[in-house]
Amino acid sequence: MATPSLGPSATSETPAPATRSDGIDLDPRSAIPLAIAVALLAITVWFIRSIPRTLSALAIASLLAFALNPLVEALKRRTGWHRRTAAGVVLLSTALIATVIAALITVPTIHEVRDFNKQIPKTVKDLGQLPIIGPRLREANASQKVQQWLNDAPKHLDANSKPIEHVAGAIADGVVAAMFTLLLAITILIDGEFIVGGVRRLVPARRRAEADRMGRLVYQVVGRYIAGTLLVAALAGVVMLTGSLVLNVPLAPLIAVWVAITNPIPQIGGFLGGVVFVLLALTQGAVVGVIALAIFLVYQQLENHVLQPLIIGRAVRLSPPATMVAALVGVAAGGLVGGLFAIPLLGATKAIYLSTRSPTEDEKASAPHAA
Repeated sequence: MATPSLGPSATSETPAPATRSDGIDLDPRSAIPLAIAVALLAITVWFIRSIPRTLSALAIASLLAFALNPLVEALKRRTGWHRRTAAGVVLLSTALIATVIAALITVPTIHEVRDFNKQIPKTVKDLGQLPIIGPRLREANASQKVQQWLNDAPKHLDANSKPIEHVAGAIADGVVAAMFTLLLAITILIDGEFIVGGVRRLVPARRRAEADRMGRLVYQVVGRYIAGTLLVAALAGVVMLTGSLVLNVPLAPLIAVWVAITNPIPQIGGFLGGVVFVLLALTQGAVVGVIALAIFLVYQQLENHVLQPLIIGRAVRLSPPATMVAALVGVAAGGLVGGLFAIPLLGATKAIYLSTRSPTEDEKASAPHAA
């Protein structure tokens, strides 16, 4: 059997085997798309992780815009200015008022905080006169231990700076979140008509009249809820400020602001404000603390059983059990922001449902009378 010939091309022109490279052969032209892909992936991950926080900021900004929008509309009707001009005047006036209030609160707060080092041990000593816990506090030398802890606190903070770093980081993070929320609120307030017009154009023409009516219902319910909530919060702040001034409680303006800020928080807002009021009242003695506790409990009963149903309940047209259930469900589902939005959303849903079942008064008046 003849052996097949390989031919000259198979013997003399066989290419040399390629040398194996230990490194990764990367085309420089693919570096730019790869970098863009990595950057897009990082941005996407950051956006997904920040969605809850962004939604919370957007929700709070919407509430602020709803609260200020009636002032903008009233100023626009009175003066005939453009909406952006009226919104700018309202925003500047609000910022000026907030700055003045902050200045009035900060100065006395700084002076009174300096006296805390003397007031707290005295308060603990006064608590030693109480009938039940007093003997135990005296036996444990609680007043001396508190004074020693206050004297050693600066040394502990100097030795361990991590608590200060954590607090500073939390404050900085809060300031950034607050600025972002304010920016969103300003944007919504100034360009609200443009945003609503854009959303309205997405609705089919045959449905726009019904969508406008539903939008007005939601705006009215949410607006009344915000106005009622702010009114109740202001009343709570005034009551606590009056009680603090009468009882000579330190940091009275700060207490009023704190109570007004925490009051709208569903279920626990009153407790958060009252605890600070009572604890600071205890620095003036046990008797003053008990009186402050009585003032807080009486006002809390008045707010829960009279003011809330009368003002907020009528604003959203919900019964007290319904508002309580809505607040609990909202807090469980979306935290603080969920609790704030649950009640007005339930009220708006109820208003829309009732409007679809029966015609409004305007529709009844415009309908032709039967022969």
